[in-house]
Amino acid sequence: MTLRIGTRGSALALAQAGDIAREITERTGVATELVPVTTHGDVSRESLSSLGGTGVFASALREFLLAGKCDLVVHSMKDLPTQKYDGLRIGAVPPRADARDTLCARDGLTLDTLPEGARVGTGSPRRAAQLAARRPDLAIIDIRGNVDTRLGFVASGELDAVVLAAAGLGRLGRTEKVTEYFDLESWPTAPAQGALAIEVRDEAHDDDLLGALEAIHDSSAQAAAVAERSILFRLEAGCAAPIGAHATVSESAITLLGAVYAPDGSGQLVLTGSGKLDASHAATVGADDFSGPAQSSIIETAEYVGSALADELLAGGAARLAPLKQD
Repeated sequence: MTLRIGTRGSALALAQAGDIAREITERTGVATELVPVTTHGDVSRESLSSLGGTGVFASALREFLLAGKCDLVVHSMKDLPTQKYDGLRIGAVPPRADARDTLCARDGLTLDTLPEGARVGTGSPRRAAQLAARRPDLAIIDIRGNVDTRLGFVASGELDAVVLAAAGLGRLGRTEKVTEYFDLESWPTAPAQGALAIEVRDEAHDDDLLGALEAIHDSSAQAAAVAERSILFRLEAGCAAPIGAHATVSESAITLLGAVYAPDGSGQLVLTGSGKLDASHAATVGADDFSGPAQSSIIETAEYVGSALADELLAGGAARLAPLKQD
C-alpha cells in the first residue's frame, strides 16, 4: 500500500509534508506519495484577516480527504479551526518544531536596533499588535506571500524587516536569515505554532495507516497544542485573533501562558495557569484521543488548563481589549 498524503502546494507545506512522508517510511516501511491541493488562501492576495483567517487554508484539503482522494492530510495546526470537522479526526501530532517567532531584518538588526520609523512586515494581527506594543514608532506593513516572498521584501529594500515563524524557516532551511529569536515568555506565539496536525477520516482503520499515525505521534506535543488551542475555543476566537499562547509539558505538570492584545498594541493582558500530572500519564496518550472524547487524563488536564485560563482572561477584560468572536 502507498499512503497518499494531501498537502497544500506551497514550498513550506510541501517541505513539512515531505518530512512527514519520510518519517512514516523510515519508521514503518510504508510507501508514501504527496498529493498537492490548491486552496483559496494560496491563490488569493487579500490579507489573511480579510479572508477570514481560520480555516482558509484547511477547507480544500479537508474536502479532498473526505472525497477519498488521499489517505491523510498535513496541516499547520495553527491554521486549523478549533471545532471538530464532521467526518474527520486528528490522528496524530508529530514532535513540535521551534514555536518561536523571529525577526529577519536587514544588516543584522534586531527589534531594539531598528531605526525609528522602520518598515516591518507581517500578515498576523497578533504579531502586528506585539510589534506596536514594543515599538510604537514602527510602520507595520500588512503583507502576504510565502516565506521567500516575504524575505524578498527585505532583500529588495522594500521593508526593513519581517516577522516569521522559526518553524517555517527551519523546515525550509532559511534560518540563516534570522537576526533575532523572540523569547516565548515575553512574545508568546499563535496557539500550536510549530505543531503539525495529521488529519484522517473518522472511519480510517487500515493497519498501515494506523501504524503510521502511531509511529509519528508525540504525546507532549499533542498536550501542549490542546492546552493552547483550548484558549481559542473558549474565547470563540479564530487563528487570526491577536492572541498568543505557550504551553510546556513535563512529567508533573502542564504550564500555560496566555496573552490577549489590543490590535493597535495599546494594551495587553497576560496570565499563566497550570495543571498537575502524574508521571505515568505521558505514556497513556494515544493518537486517537486527540479528536474524540478525552479518554486520557493528560488531555483532560490540557483542556481544563486552557479553558480555565481563558475564563481568567475573560474575567480580566480580554473581550474589551480585543475583538474575539470570529466565525
